[in-house]
Formats: sequence, C-alpha cells, structure tokens
Amino acid sequence: MPVISYKDVELHRKDLIALKNINLKVNEGEFVYLIGKVGSGKSSLLKSLYAEIPIAAGSAQVLDYDLTTIKNKEIPYLRREIGIVFQDFQLLSDRSAYSNLQFVLEATGWKDKAEIDQRIETVLRHVGMFNKSYKKPHELSGGEQQRIVIARALLNTPRIILADEPTGNLDPATGEAIVKRLHDIAAEGTTVIMATHNMALVEQFPARVIKCENRTVVE
Repeated sequence: MPVISYKDVELHRKDLIALKNINLKVNEGEFVYLIGKVGSGKSSLLKSLYAEIPIAAGSAQVLDYDLTTIKNKEIPYLRREIGIVFQDFQLLSDRSAYSNLQFVLEATGWKDKAEIDQRIETVLRHVGMFNKSYKKPHELSGGEQQRIVIARALLNTPRIILADEPTGNLDPATGEAIVKRLHDIAAEGTTVIMATHNMALVEQFPARVIKCENRTVVE
C-alpha cells in the first residue's frame, strides 16, 4: 500500500524549478535512501512531503492527503503522522531530554500527565536513552542527541519518518548505530526515507536507493 505517490510532480524554489517529472511510489514499512549532490533537490523533495514546499504541478498523495488541494488547517494533522530527524538535532538547549519530548507532546495536544510520562518512557527506551532523560543536550554526545531526536520523531507514532542527513555530524560507528536503528524502525512497519551523502552506509545497510540528479528523481 503506497504511503507516498507522486506522479509528474514539479517543485519550485524561489520561482525556479527545483525538481520536475517526479514519479515516485513508496510503500508502508519501506526503507528508502535519498542520495544526490548538495543542491540536487533532496531537501526540497523531503520538504514537499510535509507540505513545507507546495506542489507546483502533477499529482501528489502523502498518506491520506492530496498535497495539491491540502488546506492550511489540515497541514498540522499531516505533520503529526510524519516524524522528522534533522542533521543538526534542533533540540531545545535550556531543558532536559525529557522536557524536550514533553514540549512536543503538549504542543500536539496531549494533556494527561500519566499518558505523557508513559509515551516518553516508551520512546526513550526504544532508542536506549531512558537512563539519560534528565540530561540537557549539551551534556549528551552527538550520537545520544540524535537518539533523542529519533525518540522525538517517534512520539506521535508516525507512519513516515524523514531523516535528513541524520549521520552528518556523527562519527562512523555512531552513524552506523543510528542507521541500524532507523532500519529497525522500518522493519516494525514505519516508512523511513533517509537523505544521505554517505555511500558506505548505503552499502553496509542495503535498501532501495532513489537519486536526485538533473533536476529529477531516478531509481
């Protein structure tokens, strides 16, 4: 069952064509690498999936949403079903790992304190970080921060996770551990799309590869 379906899609950045003739289907629980040079359109493609960049032409479905007709008030509901893992973590530096996750849940409508505690414990255990939940980001290594970011992405049980260069700031061994964790998440049924420059990781953990080049997307 496709969770992403793009047909003849065109994307623009600042009135210029970023990508065109995108034909792409991604199924539930699939792991996909997105590769390509800097400036090839990887980020534009990822941002289009959560309606950060509008669809300029073609037809585009993500989950149960038609991105060509999606209304502004529907976008938060789409984004609740998509977890995002950034290269630069984007954690709130003034609060603990636990409080970072609590902030996201409260911002997305969770109110029951016991349910919030339970959900945070579940996702932190999932990434092996429950014992460090009291630490602030600066007290954690890069790999530990990225595990917290993955936990944050998992909070609302998303159907898709988008990871944009998640190993870019990590040493090789830590990067391998993060990619293995993302593969495990896909094996549990969540679709994962990971943008990367690191071809060694692609070879080490094989999966479907999509490439952005010549302003389009090729298998």
